[in-house]
Amino acid sequence: MSRSAISYKRHRFPAEIIAHAVWLYYRFPLSLRHVEEMLLERGIVVSYETIRRWGRKFGPDYAGRLRREQPDRNDIWYLDEVAITIAGKKHWLWRAVDQDGYVLDEIVQTRRNTKAAKRLLTRLLKKQGLAPKRMITDKLRSYGAAKRQVMPQIEHRSHKGLNNRAENSHVPLRKRERSMQGFRSPGSLQHFISIFSAFRNLFVPPRSQRSALGIRRHRLQAMAEWNAVTIST
Repeated sequence: MSRSAISYKRHRFPAEIIAHAVWLYYRFPLSLRHVEEMLLERGIVVSYETIRRWGRKFGPDYAGRLRREQPDRNDIWYLDEVAITIAGKKHWLWRAVDQDGYVLDEIVQTRRNTKAAKRLLTRLLKKQGLAPKRMITDKLRSYGAAKRQVMPQIEHRSHKGLNNRAENSHVPLRKRERSMQGFRSPGSLQHFISIFSAFRNLFVPPRSQRSALGIRRHRLQAMAEWNAVTIST
């Protein structure tokens, strides 16, 4: 079922400027004030608070319209969790990526145990619609216990060295965390990553296209899709 076009009614700035500001903020490690300054350099006077509101209003809609990779039974899931301190309290961001580094799902939780791992696997199966060929994790035993409950027939490899792909996927968010001086609440983190990862999935080329020509072609295709998604018709 196709979605209705994005409405920019009652916004004094055109769709192209709004979409460009949201793209800059979620695609690159920039603060809201950096985006404000970059727009000002082009003669566009808009406050960073307005850019924040644009991101909260249009970001989820943009992310929901972006094309997603079709799951395959030969996919490999790499799972990992990373600690993030919010308001002085430790939380855990659980993440799953596939063999190309495509982010499949992320969830912020307060626990690092079997129940939390099971919640991630249950969400993944529901979202993907089918189980992978194999899942790879670090040596946290909660993954194995959760896998036996959710998808016992799937091969599971647990090894620190094999899980680098999932661990490396945390790096871009860590950069954003520093530029944003942390997150204010678990809800704001969950909201941010749902948009941030969708943008990365679109614009970062898969490992099979890492030649200069492949990267350039991928970026052109991504920009064409981005323009198609954000321009109101």
